[in-house]
Amino acid sequence: MTDETNARPKTSDIQRRGLMLVLSSPSGAGKSTIARNILEKDDGLELSVSVTTRERRPSEIDGVHYHFISKREFERLRDSDELLEWAEVHGNLYGSPREPVEKAMAAGRDILFDIDWQGAHQLQEKMPADVVSIFVLPPTMGELMARLHRRAEDDEETIQKRLKNAAHEIGQWRSYDYVIVNDDLNRAFGAVQAIVKAERLRRDRRPGLFDFVEGLLKETI
Repeated sequence: MTDETNARPKTSDIQRRGLMLVLSSPSGAGKSTIARNILEKDDGLELSVSVTTRERRPSEIDGVHYHFISKREFERLRDSDELLEWAEVHGNLYGSPREPVEKAMAAGRDILFDIDWQGAHQLQEKMPADVVSIFVLPPTMGELMARLHRRAEDDEETIQKRLKNAAHEIGQWRSYDYVIVNDDLNRAFGAVQAIVKAERLRRDRRPGLFDFVEGLLKETI
């Protein structure tokens, strides 16, 4: 083995561009639980913390789950093109700040988006090569309703509103790269892990392969 071979970087050091992992589902289908689990298990993923005008739930922490801001501040960010995507959901505004996402991806870090179908469509239109989109379906509508009640974070009126909107949200499934039925959380989580692993190895996400292959062909045997 030559000194040149020893000096070359390991395959794990090959430069790559980060990806945007988008998880969407109707409320109660389990995307936020899957998102939380994969963030805990995968050091290479970080969450894009959205800004929102909705009220903070008792279990949520400002700056961790969302940045809770006023409608006026949200509109300022939106109108100055500081949001990669934004949407109105159940009467509240949500959006993804642009700057931290672009910096992270340029440095080869992957960003997780826990967003609805409207935001996903905007990201797919703006940055199609960077987006990996996954839609999470409930096993039945009855189970979806039961999960919303078990969560015990919304009043009955809000739950009924979420169920009413669920049919329209589920109708967007065809526009996603992958679709997972969350009838078993461990199995659904494993499927998301497999998707991420495969997408990270795609040739077009690894610009460092050009230099790697060029060096490989120059090696003396």
